[in-house]
Amino acid sequence: MKIVITGGAGFIGTNLVKKLLKANHTVWSIDNYSTGFTKNHQEGCNYIENDVRTTDFDFSDIDIIYHLAALARIQPSLKNPQTAIDANVIGTLNILEKARQYSIPVIYAGSSSKHHGLWGSPYAWSKYGGEQLCKLYSEVYGLNTTICRFYNVYGPHQLEEGEYATVLGIFEKQHKRGDSLTITGDGEQRRDFTHVDDIVDALYRCKDRESKADIFELGRGQNFSINEVAKLFKHPYVYITARKGEYPYTLCDYSYAQKELGWNPKINLEDYLTSYLLSNDNNEKD
Repeated sequence: MKIVITGGAGFIGTNLVKKLLKANHTVWSIDNYSTGFTKNHQEGCNYIENDVRTTDFDFSDIDIIYHLAALARIQPSLKNPQTAIDANVIGTLNILEKARQYSIPVIYAGSSSKHHGLWGSPYAWSKYGGEQLCKLYSEVYGLNTTICRFYNVYGPHQLEEGEYATVLGIFEKQHKRGDSLTITGDGEQRRDFTHVDDIVDALYRCKDRESKADIFELGRGQNFSINEVAKLFKHPYVYITARKGEYPYTLCDYSYAQKELGWNPKINLEDYLTSYLLSNDNNEKD
């Protein structure tokens, strides 16, 4: 298949590129490199530096689009709402319109933030706005769209620095530097952490099915407090001021994905961190 991944030089996109190339698909990445990096490039993928809001890429011969490009994270969207909404809503609209022109199925990266208040941040609202656009294009134009809601994804190629970094990425970077881990608020907020390999497995299973904006919740089905995660590092930690817009918990019910996709997440956070700590200790000894 000929497949386009928007945001293909980013965290989840890079892991998906690897999966698709291994399965002998022809892959293009469209990325403006705002949160993607050339260091993530994989041999065999065709990388196009372009913005989803204005892309002039020729989609006429493409079989499927994975639309992962977005400005993620709550706090940056609170500071720059127009930027987040423009990227996440207008960008999605433009990709769906390209898909409509050539009847290309679209698999859209949604967000579990929908469950915790659409009006809590421009990020939550804009990602749900993208879902609604998928539903609109399915209902009005018969476009094959699928919505995949992610829950606190972690793993290889995750962002470790900057305002779009994930908590696991931040903790790993601080741990490797020997800095104290920084816990926001009281640390009792709970998150359903999902390994990127499990996310990519679900995304791959979505590509060959007919869908009219079917929604798949993709999480591990188990959550941890940030305090519990910090303790798994066996490393000093400190508390910093709580951040506006954070919600108290995430916890996924992935039963629909299990039923329709045969998907079962396999990687546990404790096992991942045990492996990470062992690898980090070995690197220090070398």
